[in-house]
Amino acid sequence: MHTRPDLSPTIFHGMVTVSAEMRALFALIRRAAQSDVTVLVRGESGTGKELVARAIHAESSRSAQPLQAVNCATFTPELLASELFGHVKGAFTGATRSRSGLLAHADGGSLFLDEVAEVPLSLQARLLRVLQFRSFAPLGTTTERSVNVRIISATNTGLRQLVQDGRFREDLMYRIRVVVLYLPRLMERSGDLEALTWHLIDQLNARGLRQVQGISPAAWAAMEGYPWPGNIRELQNNLEQAFVLGEGPVIQRAELARELQLPSPPPPSSPQRTLLDLQRDALILAWEETGGSRAEMCLRLGISRATLYRRLKHHGLLG
Repeated sequence: MHTRPDLSPTIFHGMVTVSAEMRALFALIRRAAQSDVTVLVRGESGTGKELVARAIHAESSRSAQPLQAVNCATFTPELLASELFGHVKGAFTGATRSRSGLLAHADGGSLFLDEVAEVPLSLQARLLRVLQFRSFAPLGTTTERSVNVRIISATNTGLRQLVQDGRFREDLMYRIRVVVLYLPRLMERSGDLEALTWHLIDQLNARGLRQVQGISPAAWAAMEGYPWPGNIRELQNNLEQAFVLGEGPVIQRAELARELQLPSPPPPSSPQRTLLDLQRDALILAWEETGGSRAEMCLRLGISRATLYRRLKHHGLLG
């Protein structure tokens, strides 16, 4: 039976880790928070991008002021415009009274734009004006008001490709990605599957529905062998399901989601990729996404300039 390991995780503004990868990210968050520059958080769904945004705000000089957040993918263009900029009475059908938007509510603090890649082109010019001139006009009026707000954005989509496809303004992209922080996938965080599993079990035990003290060997083998495409959110959902459907002190494999009960896929016929292969791919991707900027590549990869130079030289990527 897999039981609680002897771990001393770091907890940083709600993020729990034992991995060097995440501790390096925490150091970058602290550094980025000291400036008022815009920050873009990149990461797959379920990795905790909003937690990173909240950590940046909490570590900044704006921490005593509001942090407002919006998921840009959940609104129609008209409603998103109203949510961000507010509106005056009669601005559109159904606007029976004036309403302040998130920019006004975040004045002096920070605004987190989750899924910023989903902001429609019709609103991108208005958002760009906020970043350029620190001002905006609510819908239905041309009267501008000043605003002092820091913009933190997040996306799981490469903005450069959207720019090439004509779906995102290039000038806006450069405004919102002054600093780029990359959140690793759950399976890229050394030791964190185990650490987070037990952290989440402790939280679920505290609810009193069930008291779990261990995980069966079959269940733990399935969890270790699963790629977790939904990352931490998927892990949390699996454990919550196990607590609801199972009973007793040990989590069984049958209590987990169906994906973890299926037989493991056969190994690929192609040769296994080495760590050096993955390292070279990461370098190439960082080069493409930063336009070859060494400083941005170091932030992207969480390494020093000297280490970056050595890796580029080793892989024959210097030129």
